[in-house]
Amino acid sequence: MFTIAILIGIYSYIIFALGLTGLIYRQNILIVTFILLFSALYFYKSTPRVLFRRFLNVISEKDRLFLTFLGLIIIQILVNFVGVLGPELSFDSLWYHLTLPKLYLENHSIYYIPGGLLYYSTMPKLTEMLYLGAFAFGSEIFAKFIHFSFGILTLIALYKLSRKFFISKFALLACVIFYSNLVVGWMSIAAYVDLARTFFEIMALWGIINWWEEGEKKWLIESGVMLGLAISTKLLAIESLIIFSILILFYFLKHKRKLIDLLISLIIFWSICLLIPLPWFVFSFIHTGNPIYPFLSSIYPVTFNLELINPLTLSDPIFPLYIVLIPIGLLLLGKQKLRFKIISFYAILAIFTWQLTPNTGGGRFILSYLPAFSILSAFVIQYAWKLKIKIVIVGLVVFFLLFSIIYRLGANLKYIPVIIGTESKQEFLSENLNFKFGDFYDTDGFFKKNIKSTDKVLLYGFHNLYYVNFPFIDSTFAKKGDRFNYIAVQNSNIPKRFKNWSLIYYNSRTGVKVYSLGGLKWTY
Repeated sequence: MFTIAILIGIYSYIIFALGLTGLIYRQNILIVTFILLFSALYFYKSTPRVLFRRFLNVISEKDRLFLTFLGLIIIQILVNFVGVLGPELSFDSLWYHLTLPKLYLENHSIYYIPGGLLYYSTMPKLTEMLYLGAFAFGSEIFAKFIHFSFGILTLIALYKLSRKFFISKFALLACVIFYSNLVVGWMSIAAYVDLARTFFEIMALWGIINWWEEGEKKWLIESGVMLGLAISTKLLAIESLIIFSILILFYFLKHKRKLIDLLISLIIFWSICLLIPLPWFVFSFIHTGNPIYPFLSSIYPVTFNLELINPLTLSDPIFPLYIVLIPIGLLLLGKQKLRFKIISFYAILAIFTWQLTPNTGGGRFILSYLPAFSILSAFVIQYAWKLKIKIVIVGLVVFFLLFSIIYRLGANLKYIPVIIGTESKQEFLSENLNFKFGDFYDTDGFFKKNIKSTDKVLLYGFHNLYYVNFPFIDSTFAKKGDRFNYIAVQNSNIPKRFKNWSLIYYNSRTGVKVYSLGGLKWTY
C-alpha cells in the first residue's frame, strides 16, 4: 500500500512538471499514464492473485457476521458507484477542483490565475493533477472515479491496519463504521480531494505505528512521506504535523531517549513532510509572494472558531455512535496494548486539532481522522463482545450502515436516467444544477450555436465555471489588452461602462444575459 501511495504521488508530480514546462497535452499525459500503469502492473503482477486467494481464505471462515459486514459494504460501494457515473453537481468541484485542471489542459500549462475567484490556482493540488490526467481520457466521470477509488483504497488500508489489532470480523467492522459515514458516501461521488487526504493520512498513521513497534527509522520516513503527500493534497493537512510530532515526542519519552535524538527525528520528519509539497510552495511564492496563498492574505484571512463543534450539527454529519464509543474507548486506555494506545492518543489529538480547523467544510474536514475513530469504536465493541449489549451495539452499527445505504441510494437515484440514457446530460444538469448559487450550464444550447472558437465572452457574476464550454475571460482575472466581442452576466447587471451594449439573449432559468456590440471586438 505504501508503494501504491508513492506511485500516485510520483504520477501527480510528473503531471505538475509537464504543466510547468508547458507540455500539458493529451498525448504526453497518455504516454506518462501508460508507462506508469505498465510499470505498476509489472511489479505487482502477482498481487491480484494473492489478494484473491486471501479473500477466498477469509470467506471460507463462514463467519456470518463477517459475511454480513462484507455484503453491506459491497452494497454501499455499489450505491456510491451509481453516483460516480452521473455528471458532477458538487459546488467546490465545479468551482475549482475540476475547473482548474480543465483550464490547465486547455492552456497546456499550469499557471497562476489572479483575482478573487480561482485563487486556489497556486495551492498544492496533488489530486487535481490526477484529475488533469483523467481529462485526457474523457469527462469528469473519470475524475469522480479517481476520488471514489481513494475511498476504496482507504477501506483496504483501514482493514489491513485494523488486522494489527483485531481478528478479521472486527477489522471489517472498523471498515463498516467508517464507510457508513454520510460524509464518506457524499465524498465518494464527488470530485473533491478529502478522500485522497484520508488515504494518505491513514497511511501516515500506519507508518508511525510500525515505527513505534519496530523502531526502524525507515517507517518514520515512510510516515513523513505519506503525510507530505496528504499536505500536497490538501494544505489543511499541515495541522496533522502537530499530531504526529506529539506522537514522536511520546515515543522518545517512553523509551527515555536523548533530547538530541528527538530533535533529529523531528527535523527529519518535518523536512520530509514539507519537502514533498515544496514545489507547490515555491510556485505559489514566485507568483504571489506567499507560499501558502491565499491563506494569510486579504482574500482568505484565516480565522478559527475555538468553540467545540457538535458533529451531529455539521452539514454532512458523521457516524453518531462515535459520540458514545470514542469516550468509552478512551476510558479503557489502561486496558489497551501499546499499539492501540497510539490510536487513542492520535484520536485525542485529532479531536483537539480539528477544533483549530476553519469551520467552513462541515464533516469533511474531520474525514481524514475517521479511520482512527472507527478503529477505536471497533475496539469498544470487541471489548463489550462478551456482554449482553453486544447485539444492541452491532445492531446499531448495522442500522446506521443500512440508513446510509438507503439515504445515499435515495440521493443517487436521480443519476440513473442519465446513466442509462433515458435522459440527456443537458436535461439532467438543467434540472439539478443550482443556478442561483453560482452554477452554470448552457441549458438551451445558445452558446454552443452562436459562440464560435474565434469569439471571446467576458463573464460577470459567474462562479462555477466548469461547464463553461466556450472561449471566455472572467472579469475577476481579465487584464488590460484582453479582447472580447460578447459579455455574459449571471444574476447581476452589466457594468455601467458597457451600458451601450445591446441585450441579445436572456435565460430565465440560469439567470444569464448576453450582450453584444454588433459583433465588434472590444479591448478591456
